[in-house]
Amino acid sequence: MAEAGRPQTGPVLAVFAHPDDAEICAGGVLAKWAAAGREVHLLILTNGDRGSGDAARDRAELATTRAAETSAAAVLLGLASTRIIQNHDGELQNTHESREPVVRRIREVGAETLLSCDPTAVFFENRYYNHSDHRTAGWMALDAAFPASGNPHFVPEHLEQGLEVRDVHDVWLGWTNEPNHAEDISGFFQTKIDALAAHDSQLSEGIRFFEEFLGEDAAREGKKLGVQHAETFRVLDLS
Repeated sequence: MAEAGRPQTGPVLAVFAHPDDAEICAGGVLAKWAAAGREVHLLILTNGDRGSGDAARDRAELATTRAAETSAAAVLLGLASTRIIQNHDGELQNTHESREPVVRRIREVGAETLLSCDPTAVFFENRYYNHSDHRTAGWMALDAAFPASGNPHFVPEHLEQGLEVRDVHDVWLGWTNEPNHAEDISGFFQTKIDALAAHDSQLSEGIRFFEEFLGEDAAREGKKLGVQHAETFRVLDLS
């Protein structure tokens, strides 16, 4: 597996569809980067208000609960900030208007690294196909980073508001079928699980299921590197 390009040290923006996606997909590397002193910011593109199989569950209350869970998880991961866009779960669309908050956040935090999920990953063997919100979030993140965030003619009102254009240097895409980089997250896997456990509304069977299957994946990828745990990504070096 190829190595990623030149390591970056500046701000990170992680862009995902739902509360808890970041922890499942990349909680280890986000915690690792934060512990190393990088500013790691999280942008969530829906409020997760359909994240329940209980027909009686109030969606507005669920969104409020999931926002609180996101904040609790962010503390455990060491994130610099979290922001949730109030789109409804399951209705995410990649449009110029919906990408504006993503472009804005890239420029606001001066993101050097963008992390999201691979939108080209649709089918995972014969076990699962990817949620449309996940795929859409990945495309939104990519389209916001290039060409939009570095081009003054995209969302020019940001410049009038004092924001500067920002070229993203590298892009990390998790949940991919075409990984080219495995990142050592030894020492941070438990942080990933603890942060995921903060999303209690999503854990009807408790954290053990996630701990076991995510642990198996992380251990398998770590073994290939000769380390305890690893997460895999499709990394693009845009620098």
